[in-house]
Parts: sequence; C-alpha cells; structure tokens
Amino acid sequence: GFALPPPVQMPQCTWGGLDEKVSEPLLWELFLQAGPVLWKLCLGVIAGYGFVEFLSEEDADYAIKIMNMIKLYGKPIRGEQSLGPQQNLDVGANIFIGNLDPEIDEKLLYDTFSAFGVILQTPKIMRDPDTGNSKGYAFINFASFDASDAAIEAMNGQYLCNRPITVSYAFKKDSKGERHGSAAERLLAAQNPLSQADRPHQLFADAPPPPSVPTPVVTTLGPGVTPPGG
Repeated sequence: GFALPPPVQMPQCTWGGLDEKVSEPLLWELFLQAGPVLWKLCLGVIAGYGFVEFLSEEDADYAIKIMNMIKLYGKPIRGEQSLGPQQNLDVGANIFIGNLDPEIDEKLLYDTFSAFGVILQTPKIMRDPDTGNSKGYAFINFASFDASDAAIEAMNGQYLCNRPITVSYAFKKDSKGERHGSAAERLLAAQNPLSQADRPHQLFADAPPPPSVPTPVVTTLGPGVTPPGG
C-alpha cells in the first residue's frame, strides 16, 4: 500500500487587536517592510484578527518580534503562533476550480476569489510533483458559505486567462461522492463564530449608504446676535 506523505503544516501566526480599518493589503505591505519576504500569504483579516502563514518557525518568531513593536491606527498589534486554520477554523465552504490555464498561479486565484469573502488558506493548485507544473485544477477554502456560494454563482463558466473555468463545491475527503455545502455543514457553520465574522462583508455590500449628517453651521456673529433662520 502506497501512503501519501502528511501535508506540510506551515507555522502560522494570529495577529490580534487590529483596528477595524486594517485590511489585508495593509497587513501585506507591513510585512514586506518588516524584513525578508519569506511568509507565503496573508490569509485574511477577520473580526480584529489577521492570519499569516510562514515558511519556517524562525520567520514566524522574527515577524512576531518586529510586528509587536508596531502600532496600527494607534493600537498595538499582538502576534502569536497559532494552529493551522484547518484544525480550528474550517467550516466546510470549500470549492473546486477546474479547467485552469497552466499559467495561473496561487496569487492570481487568491486575488480573484478573495473578492467574495475571507479565504482561510493559500489557494491550493494541484501540481505535478516532479515538474511543479499546474494540473489545471485547484481548491479554495472560504470562511463562510455566503462567500463560497457567491464565488460559485459569479465565477462558474467565467473566463480566466482565456479559458472558461468550472467552479463547484469540492468533494469531501474520504467520502463516497459527497460534496461540501450540505445542509448539515451549513447548520454547523451558522454556529461557527468565524463564519459569523465573515458575514458583514455581504451585508455591507448590499446595504444603502448611511444618510449623511448635515454639518452644523458655525457662525462668527457677535454675542446676542442670532443668525438668520435661527
């Protein structure tokens, strides 16, 4: 019996105490400034927490030392090593993308699909172990079914690098043809705090803009003189 090697678990850091204005691009820029670019990808900013994956324990420790001295929007950020997202965050909103152009890389997939919601891990493009060439399909793990539903609806059949891609729910591991996205999974996800944290993206996108508050008029008239209409 041929056994597959266990997946490599990258050390991961969770950054807490983030201001609501902190975005993924901002964290990414900050890490670029902090030192050698050895981390893989910013995995998302969810409810005041950022997730970043590193190539080694040393890189993670180095980043924690550097970043813990920094304030963002006046708030100190706190970094600590955490478990991988599959062990504690996965809600099952996992999609399969097929018919990918071989030139498409993980960053392009991340940039394209993160528009629909928080992605928990670097998109996984299946590659030939000898050549490293893409096999033409990939998996993406979202933090909520709202995000994965939106991605499937918007992207299935769309052209990416001159090829129409197929987007559907991935098959569950070790299951007999059962796909993710079942009613039972959705019920469990509804009770998962991570899934809840991802939901406001959808609501805010559809909500009308808040009514503008009129600016109070400041007058420079002398005391005892009432402004017109006052």
